Amino acid sequence: MNPTSRTARSVMKVFAASLVASTLLTGAIAIAPQASAQGVIEAIDPTKGFAPLVEHVMPSVVSVEVKYQPASAENADDIPPQMREFFEQFPQFRERFNDERRGGGQRGSAVGSGFVISADGYVVTNNHVVSNASTVKLKFQGGAEYDAKVIGTDAKTDLALLKIDSDKTFDFVPLTTKDSKVGDWVMAVGNPFGLGGTVTAGIVSARGRDIGSGPYDDYLQIDASINKGNSGGPAFNLEGEVVGVNTAIFSPSGGSVGIGFAIPAAIVKDVVEDLKSSGAVTRGYLGVQIQPVTEDIAESLGLEKAEGAIISNLTDKSPAGNAGLKQGDTIVKANGETIEDAKDLSRTVANLKPGTKVPFEIVRDGKAQTIDVELGTMPGEMPKMAKANLGKVEMSDLGFEVETAADGEGVRITKLDPKSAAAERGLKAGDVILEVAGDDVSSPGDVDAALKDAKGKKVLLLVRSGDRQTYITLPRDQG
Repeated sequence: MNPTSRTARSVMKVFAASLVASTLLTGAIAIAPQASAQGVIEAIDPTKGFAPLVEHVMPSVVSVEVKYQPASAENADDIPPQMREFFEQFPQFRERFNDERRGGGQRGSAVGSGFVISADGYVVTNNHVVSNASTVKLKFQGGAEYDAKVIGTDAKTDLALLKIDSDKTFDFVPLTTKDSKVGDWVMAVGNPFGLGGTVTAGIVSARGRDIGSGPYDDYLQIDASINKGNSGGPAFNLEGEVVGVNTAIFSPSGGSVGIGFAIPAAIVKDVVEDLKSSGAVTRGYLGVQIQPVTEDIAESLGLEKAEGAIISNLTDKSPAGNAGLKQGDTIVKANGETIEDAKDLSRTVANLKPGTKVPFEIVRDGKAQTIDVELGTMPGEMPKMAKANLGKVEMSDLGFEVETAADGEGVRITKLDPKSAAAERGLKAGDVILEVAGDDVSSPGDVDAALKDAKGKKVLLLVRSGDRQTYITLPRDQG
């Protein structure tokens, strides 16, 4: 399969989910587990209907009506990196996406959902609902309407915090402090297609979903029907606690097919607390480019398990580099917690505050060691990756031919056997080989030497494609 086509299709799925989310879901969520105006109720019996739960939570759910400033490439900070890459490849979709974010072409407005999280009128919704908003109006089920101010937004988790422009006391709902389990009942409330308060019920279908919308994806998947206008609305458990913020759906047609995604309450609580206190989210920063450890990579590195995150590159003057972490190190624990994969490491570091000194347990050259790193502050724009001091290489025996790269770093693939393992693993002409079996290479002789010294049936390569570096493994015998 052509890797570019495969990537395009993958991004199209993300694009569909993000596009749907941009207008299908909208709203707000609860902030802290303090006692709500209504109080947590005794869990209802779903076999007898959801009416008591609806009566309990509905006064705290709002419809969000937004008028937008024009969306453009200049104010696209809230567009996920995957989407930006997609638009670079398919620019014809950018204006359609902007129209969706503005609520549809000429109108320059949209509707979503939200809910009150405190008696003094703080409301949670999705970032994509209120980004670029010029005005925000909230409508309660009883007919009351209020203007609201955007206190802060967080594009990386797609959350936003609003404040109702009023001194009144409002009913609100709490965020759950319990983990949702697959199979738990959930009730979603929102404003689909601008129809006003609408209730749907279902279950938690899965946990920990990564839909490619951001670096910290950890969604609950639910099958309660959500549609255009549900963004930012709450998903409740049977006790009236918010378990998640409805954010996106996967839909080939644009309507609900029973696959929706909600931001878990634990993430919402942390983000909202930061937004309320400072208007922005401050995250720990390691300054590395990472990838998961696959079975093949684990085998080539001599690791017992395929877990952890391998560092494929570091940013210039990064906290990780300053502390002594290196390209090729495999991080297996951070702050005492086992790291399952690259996403797990990203979330663990992001949840820690800048300035925190964190022990990282790594495997380097087959040996375990611990390095303490003082985390930096997540920058608004990522610094450029450090240039590796690498050479040039030729690897025709592994299914492709190369020549010295124009900039002198590594060797560039010029020809690729479409039936080779290299092609199957996504390598393509133009990619640059930087390392072979952990050794920097600068000539065909270096490659031969690295292959002779490498142990095992597979060889580990460090490959640069565009501005991203990735480790891949190839079988040594191509015949």
